[in-house]
Amino acid sequence: MELEKLQNIIAEVLNVDASEVTMDTTFTDDLGADSLDVFQILMGVEEAFDIEIQQEEAEQIVSVGDAVEAIKKAIE
Repeated sequence: MELEKLQNIIAEVLNVDASEVTMDTTFTDDLGADSLDVFQILMGVEEAFDIEIQQEEAEQIVSVGDAVEAIKKAIE
C-alpha cells in the first residue's frame, strides 16, 4: 500500500509513469530528481500518510525502497 501511494506521489511530482517506479529506483540517478523534487515528494508523503519524517532520516533517503522504509517506520 505504501509503495502504491508513493509511486503516485512521485509520478505527480516528477511527471513520470508510476509503473516505472520500483523499490530499487533511485530519485537522483534513475528519475533525475533534484533536491527540490525530493523535498516536494517528501512533503507529499508526509501529507498523504499524515506522518513526519525527521530531517536526519530524510537525508538518508536515496531510493524508493528507502522512502518506503521511512514511511513504515514513521507509521509504527
